[in-house]
Amino acid sequence: MTEVVHTPRVFSGIQPSGDLHLGNYLGALKRFAEAQDQGIETLYCMVDLHAITVWQNPADLKRATRELAAGFIASGIDPEKSMLFNQSQVPEHAQLAWIFNCVARMGWLNRMTQFKDKAGKNRENASVGLFAYPNLMAADILIYHATHVPVGEDQKQHIELTRDIATKFNHDYGVDFFPITEPVIEGAATRVMSLRDGSKKMSKSDPSDMSRITMTDDADAIAKKIRKAKTDPEALPSEVEGLKERAEARNLVNIYAALSDNTVDQVLSDVGGKQFSEFKPMLVELAVDKLAPISTEMGRLMQDPAEIDRILAKGAQKARAIAAPILDQTYEIVGMVRG
Repeated sequence: MTEVVHTPRVFSGIQPSGDLHLGNYLGALKRFAEAQDQGIETLYCMVDLHAITVWQNPADLKRATRELAAGFIASGIDPEKSMLFNQSQVPEHAQLAWIFNCVARMGWLNRMTQFKDKAGKNRENASVGLFAYPNLMAADILIYHATHVPVGEDQKQHIELTRDIATKFNHDYGVDFFPITEPVIEGAATRVMSLRDGSKKMSKSDPSDMSRITMTDDADAIAKKIRKAKTDPEALPSEVEGLKERAEARNLVNIYAALSDNTVDQVLSDVGGKQFSEFKPMLVELAVDKLAPISTEMGRLMQDPAEIDRILAKGAQKARAIAAPILDQTYEIVGMVRG
């Protein structure tokens, strides 16, 4: 079997579920913008097909998709450098997902912890899409022969499934066609925690708006949320070890490190010994400086939804130029008659 050398290509997607927050920015959007300047082809996708695994109000879904696109662009994603598109405009995603439904095994999907978490006790009432969506996620990645996928820690299991599907497909058909994708997990704040409880991930579903900084917050809202963020009475340590049992302190230091493009060690060497009354104003100044312009630009972009739609359609056209030949080759390998 001849080994195929796959061109390095980065793919990642985010669900358009509304209320982009700081965790999405530091864990994804900021890193996406940095990756597009590394000389590797980058594709970034609003995964609207994934969003409907639970029911969505159609008007809200359209608005959330455009707002997410605005968030990508305002965070530094250049549609001329990266392909920016929504998933449903590239039908090859869903077409390859069906092939993968026939490759993946029920036992593999039964082990997916996110399905158990999202379906809850009433799993018999969950949609088939919610159960099978890791196969669509594998198709999202492999329809572009993506070699690297930036993901949060909570998505590692899905990348492992993607690798399993690629390996089984290649083995079943005696080919070396799909790459074995590598997850890319990096950065001080890949997992940003709640500002009210450092043991919980920052989430749009938290009932308290003070638990998260959303990407549409203005400078005043950002400052207020950081000032009111939960802390402890101790001074900041000079070394990482000193943050071990201090979830809230660790979270704020991680956020500072990620926003300032420093390591946690570097930050602590500067702020070790300071009280939160000194550190929080530093974090406010940094966060407002970095985040308020994004909020302003998102607002400007959302004033012109037709322009956002044009950008997404153009990105989808570029993405299909890669996806269509790969799907054709897949069908050929599987034995589908092609015209």
